[in-house]
Amino acid sequence: MFTSQTSSFQESIDVEEKDGDYDTEDLSGLSPRIQQINSYYSIYYYQNSRSEAAEESVAWSQRRADSTTSQDDFSLTLLDTSLPAEAEPELRSYISRRLSKGALLGGMGNIATVELSVPEQAVGCYCCLLEQERSPEQPEADGNGWVVCLLGGSEKGLNLFRIELDKYVQGLQSSLTQEMQNLESEVRPYLSLWYEESVMHIHRVVQLLQNNIGYLLHAALNHTHVEVTGADERTKTDVVRFIKAASLQGLVQEEPSTASLCKTESEESRSDLLIDCSSSPPALTNTASNRFCDEWIQAFLNAAERFNPFLLRQILENFKLKAIQDMNNLKRFIRQAEMSHYALFRCCLFLQTCGNGDILLQNARAEHSGLPEACSIIRVLEEFIAEQAVGVVQ
Repeated sequence: MFTSQTSSFQESIDVEEKDGDYDTEDLSGLSPRIQQINSYYSIYYYQNSRSEAAEESVAWSQRRADSTTSQDDFSLTLLDTSLPAEAEPELRSYISRRLSKGALLGGMGNIATVELSVPEQAVGCYCCLLEQERSPEQPEADGNGWVVCLLGGSEKGLNLFRIELDKYVQGLQSSLTQEMQNLESEVRPYLSLWYEESVMHIHRVVQLLQNNIGYLLHAALNHTHVEVTGADERTKTDVVRFIKAASLQGLVQEEPSTASLCKTESEESRSDLLIDCSSSPPALTNTASNRFCDEWIQAFLNAAERFNPFLLRQILENFKLKAIQDMNNLKRFIRQAEMSHYALFRCCLFLQTCGNGDILLQNARAEHSGLPEACSIIRVLEEFIAEQAVGVVQ
C-alpha cells in the first residue's frame, strides 16, 4: 500500500527546508516574486573508437577537432549548443567522465547537478545517450550515438519531470544523423523548445484556468472526462497532460476491474467537464469540486505567479500524496469499523473533516465491491455524507 508521511494539509503544501531547491516559505503565502529560470541544451556525437570507424567518420571528427574530446575508447564531438562558449567545454568534460565510468546507458536518462560557467553556477542536467540504429550497411556505426543534454533549474526539479524529459528526447531519435544536415531545420528548433514543451505545461494550465483549477484537480481524481474546445492543439494537449499528472492511476493498488468500475460509476454519475477557451477567461460547464481540491487552489496560483514550474510540479505531487494518504486512512478505518462502532464513528469524523469524502467513498466502493461487510459500512458512510451535504445546503 502506498503511504505518505504527510500529516496535515498544511504540511502537504510546505516544501522541505533541507532540500534548498525551493524557498521554505509556507506555500499558501508565497510572495509574487518572479523567478527567472534559464534553460540550455547541448548535443554531441559519440563515436566508439573500439568499432571499425569508416574513413569519412574519422575525417569528419578531425574537421571538428576544436570541439571534440577524445579518450582511449571513444570521442565526443559537439554538434550544437545554447550554452555560453566558456561553459560548453566544462559540460563536455563532465559527460566524458560519465561515459568513461559507464554511467550513461543507451536510452536511459541520467539527472545530476553540474557546475558550469553560467549565471546559476550549478544547474540540473539531464543527459541521455541515444544509440545509433545498427545496420548491416553501416557496421562501423555499432556503439555510436548522440548524447543529448538538457540543462535548467535544479537536479530535484528535473527529476520531477523525468518521464516528460525521457519522452521528449526519445522523440528526437528519428531526426538524428551523423552528418546532421537537418540541424538548423529540425534538431535545433526541437531542442530549443525542450523547456516549454516538457516542463511548462502545468504552468500554462494553471495560468489558463486560474481559480478554476480546482475543477480540473477534482476531475483528475474523479476520472471525469474533460473536453476542451476553442483552443489550439497545444492547449488541449497541456490539459490532457495536467490531468494525467494529477491522476492517481498507477499510484494506488487496485485491480483492473476495480479501476474500470470506479471509472464507469464516475462517468454514469457526472457529465464531462467542458472547457470553452473561445472566451477569456475560459467558460467551464458541468463543474464539480470539493473542499479538499479548493484548499489547494491558492498554492497553485501563488507558485504560478512566481513562474517556477518546478515548484508547481512539487505542489501537484504533494496534492497527490495527501489524497493517497487519505485513501489509505479510510481503508484502514473501514476494516476497523467491521468490528467496532467507535471505528465507524471515526470514519464519519474523518470524512467530515478531510473535505474529499465523495472521491474517497467512490474509490472505496469500487475497491470493496466484492466484500459485503465493507459495502454495508460504505453505504452507512454515504448516507452520512449525504445528510451532511443537506445540512450545509439548509
